[in-house]
Amino acid sequence: MKVLVTGVKGQLGHDVVDELTKRQHEAVGVDIEEMDITDLASVEKTIKDVNPDAVVHCAAWTAVDAAEDCVDKVRMVNAAGTEHVAKLCRELDIKMMYISTDYVFSGTGTNFWEPDDLDRQPLNVYGQTKYEGEIAIENLLDKYFIVRIAWVFGVNGKNFIKTMLNLGKNHDKLTVVCDQIGSPTYTYDLARLLADMIETDKYGRYHATNEGICSWYEFACEIFRQAAAMGRSEYDPEHLTVEPVTADHYPSKAKRPSNSRMSKEKLTENGFERLPSWQDAVARYLKEIEF
Repeated sequence: MKVLVTGVKGQLGHDVVDELTKRQHEAVGVDIEEMDITDLASVEKTIKDVNPDAVVHCAAWTAVDAAEDCVDKVRMVNAAGTEHVAKLCRELDIKMMYISTDYVFSGTGTNFWEPDDLDRQPLNVYGQTKYEGEIAIENLLDKYFIVRIAWVFGVNGKNFIKTMLNLGKNHDKLTVVCDQIGSPTYTYDLARLLADMIETDKYGRYHATNEGICSWYEFACEIFRQAAAMGRSEYDPEHLTVEPVTADHYPSKAKRPSNSRMSKEKLTENGFERLPSWQDAVARYLKEIEF
């Protein structure tokens, strides 16, 4: 199978290309230099030249706070750009996978969001434009996967784990938000699941994160616990204290969801193997990076 992967320079796109290649698929990774998704002509030329059997659309504007100051630009990338890709997938009758986000939901309450919940009420520009991308796909295509992910970390790029490790080196006390709940997602694990999915025709909306839920505070504590267990004493409790605080201690331009619990039962129902626990993912990830 030949698969076009957008956003290949990002954490996830990089790992998806690697996983597809391991499976002997022909993976063609593109970024803005090869295909500007905001330009329909560029999308048409690239996709027709590649002539893939499927597209995995990872490219997106993901700078959440910056998005609040440039709504039109973000909408061109996340909504119009996605619509452009979907139009070509429809024209060529090829399957499309769209990587979406927990931010399409309002983030209220404590229940787990279901993949097919239609009451999507994004809190910020990033979430709203990713939601508009979902709508474009649903309106244009039948052969699509919408896969919502959250709290992503991978080797190829910036993420929460790298930020915490860097801060922990230079501070003896950190405060981390404790009232936003979700599930971390390791791109290496996620890429394997996405490859499993794109090899099938079990279309629809899905949620895909590592198993288990935590707060950002609990996530940080586990990162430091495991780093200390690897012999890095600067991260142990004698050298570094981590205290929980509520989100209002860190005012931001974009409002964040407090509840990003997402149900993954649909993966099981369709025969897909769910990802390992987020704690297990952190352990494997720390062995992959230099810190």
